[in-house]
This record gives sequence, structure tokens and C-alpha cells, in this order.
Amino acid sequence: MSKSRIKTVFLCSSCGDQFAKWNGQCPSCNEWGTLGEFKVNTKSRSRSNGQTKNPSNLDDVLKDGILKSQTTGIREVDRVLGGGILPGSMILLGGSPGIGKSTLALQIIPGLKYNVLYVSAEESEEQLALRAERLNISTDKIHLSTENNVELIIEQLALISPKLLIIDSIQNIFSNNVESIAGSPSQIRDCGQQLLAVAKQNKISIIVIGHVTKEGIIAGPRMLEHMVDTVLYLEGDSRFDHRILRSIKNRFGTTNEVGIFQMNEHGLNEVSNPSEYFLAERTLEVPGSAIFPALEGTRPLLVEVQALVSSANFGTPQRNSNGLDYKRLSMLLAVLEKRIGMSIGAKDVFINLVGGFHISDPSTDLAVIIAVASSAKDFIIPNNTVLAGEVGLSGELRSVPNMNKRVKESEALGFTNIIIPESNLKRMKKSDYKIKISGFQNVKEVLNHLF
Repeated sequence: MSKSRIKTVFLCSSCGDQFAKWNGQCPSCNEWGTLGEFKVNTKSRSRSNGQTKNPSNLDDVLKDGILKSQTTGIREVDRVLGGGILPGSMILLGGSPGIGKSTLALQIIPGLKYNVLYVSAEESEEQLALRAERLNISTDKIHLSTENNVELIIEQLALISPKLLIIDSIQNIFSNNVESIAGSPSQIRDCGQQLLAVAKQNKISIIVIGHVTKEGIIAGPRMLEHMVDTVLYLEGDSRFDHRILRSIKNRFGTTNEVGIFQMNEHGLNEVSNPSEYFLAERTLEVPGSAIFPALEGTRPLLVEVQALVSSANFGTPQRNSNGLDYKRLSMLLAVLEKRIGMSIGAKDVFINLVGGFHISDPSTDLAVIIAVASSAKDFIIPNNTVLAGEVGLSGELRSVPNMNKRVKESEALGFTNIIIPESNLKRMKKSDYKIKISGFQNVKEVLNHLF
């Protein structure tokens, strides 16, 4: 026999922890004003029900065979997931409204070899069918449902026996065990726990789609991100047609791995050579343009950084940065003025990473500071040159990791020169590359070499 009762708890919308009384500051994550009151339906169960599962022996698990990932047929998705979708895994896919989360989830299905249950609590079955028709997706393996009760969804799983369940979206799913509206932290947490239990017990893969807040994080308690095996973000800018699928957490692959897609009327098309794609519209022989090899996960990407330095019109110089941390830019400008002796304190400085990228890789420092100097002095950086290196406060060049991947990507795209820190050069074999590799100790040496 199980008895149910209603109790009042206070849940933190940031970390998901619950407390017996209200606090202005969450004792777990120290965030202010995040605790809310919720009514929870608790059930007490007898522990001696005879259904306890004995722990498994490691050797027995290995003898039964390790589960293998199922590839989706989309290489960019498989790259981010670490090889494909693993049975029994739970994947959280987040992104802004209209970015393409539902489109990507539908496009994954045709490449799979098993039945899929797509549960949409936001659209009708007819709307889903029209979307699938527009994306040229036609398969008898897709089963559609518009149910938003998690208990009934679990019953549908028993009827269809799919190997993949897609929930679109978790903010619209509710459980009968919690007396609160759908989308509340308590509902999201309870539904997430039930879905996770189904995934692990029945070896069903689950993709949960979630909306993001204005701060750019998935709405609901952060506990949901701790539950799942993989957290993916689909990023993009309304000004551009490309989308970036980024892995924030992955128990089966590399964290911060990225996949590049281009959005059109037929859905998301994977970009096989992102570096070439983002450099296609580059303007040559223009001061203030530099190329640097960023590293996103395990993938090197060549990105163009543009700098524009002009006289301040109203006496107060502007510092605008798109894609680069503003404080990082301020530091590089201070190094350029103090260590190099270049006077730019009374000038406007504008920095832009082409393609809408937002990169925190310190290897961008050298390219940014050289691009600013190029625009200020009206010198042109050679078009066949790539720059990579971290800049210290004294103007020295510090080594960056995975330089061999950056050099190989630069060489593959036809660049003939790359400038790197001398400490990186000492650990590399020049004979392994056809590209000319130059190593320097500080920014002043690089400026003298280029200009």
C-alpha cells in the first residue's frame, strides 16, 4: 500500500534543490530570490516489496557486451554526440525560439534504423506532418503524439516500444504527482526524473528539447542538466543563416565539440568545411583584417577578425566588440599602448569576429592586437598569413594548446605562413608541415616582422 500526502516545499529555480522553509538566498547555490513555494504530492512506499534489483557484477556486464552508439547519418551531429546516440542515454537540446531545435530533431530520425516516438506538446499532429513534408522526411518509423502528461507518455512507450523518444518540449510536460503548472521547476524536475528512469531501465534513448531564458540558459532548474548524459545548445544569430550545435556536457564524447549547419527552406544542411565557409566572403588587401585558427572542441576553425580604428568625434573614445570579451579587448589595447608605444587611447576601436562567432579562446589575442595595429597604422597583413598566440601583460607571446591541429588546418586551406609563439615552435617539427612556421617571443617582434 502506498499513501500520498501533500506537503509544501521551496524549490530553487537555479540549482533545483528543495528546502523546508523559505530563504532569501539559496543555501546551495547562493543565488538571491530564486526560491519559490510549491505543493508536492509525496508517496511513501514499503521498501520490502520484493522488487529490489541485485547489483550487477562488472565482469557479467562486460560479457554481455557494451552497447554501441547508433549513428544518425548526419556527420556533424554524430561528431558532437561522440559517435551517435547511445541506447539508454538522455540528451537535452536547448536553444532560442525559432533557432531550429525541432527541425534538427526531425532530421535526425530518417538516419536511424528503429521506431521513434515524437511527442510534441506545442504543435498538432497535422503541423508536425507539414513540417516533415517541408523537410522531405518520409518514413513509417515515426509515430506522432501530442500528449503532455508524462505518465500517459510512458504508457504510449509500452504500446509502441520505440528505441528513441523525442520530447518537444519539456516545459510543456506535466506530471500528476506534482500540483503545479507545467514548466515550473518542480514539474520539470519530476518529469525529468521519470523520463530518466524509463531511459535507463528500458534502454530507450530520449532527446528532450528545452527553451532557454533571456540569460541564455535552459529554463527550469539546473538539476535537469545534471540528470541528463548530454547537454547540447543550438546557437545562431538572426543576421546569419548558419547554426552551431555545441556540446556543453557529454559523458560519451568531447565537451565543447561543435557542429556547423546552414539553415535554408529545406532545413539544416551540414557544413563539411566550416573554415572555407566562413572565409568565402573575405576581402583581401584591406588593413585591419587578420586570420586566426580557433579551436572549438577538437575541431580547428579559421576565423577572420576585423578591426577598425578611427578618430573619436566627440572626445570620448568608443570600444565596441562583437564576438570577443570586452575586458579582454581592453587588456590588449592597454598592452598595445603601454608596451608597444602605439597611441590609441583617443581613438575609437571596433572589433568584429566574422560570422557571428563568440570565442573565448586565448589564441585570438595575437590576431586581435595585430589587426588593431594594422588598422591604426594603415598597414596590410599579408593575405596568406595566419596568427595564433596568447598575449601576456608584458607583451610576451605565450603558448596555446593543440597547435599542431591549428597549423594543419591552416595548411589545408592554402595558407603559406603562420606566426606562433616561439615556445610552441620549439615543441614542433617543421619537417612535418609544408607551411612556413615562424616563432616569436613578443608582439613587438611580430609587428617588426610584418610591417
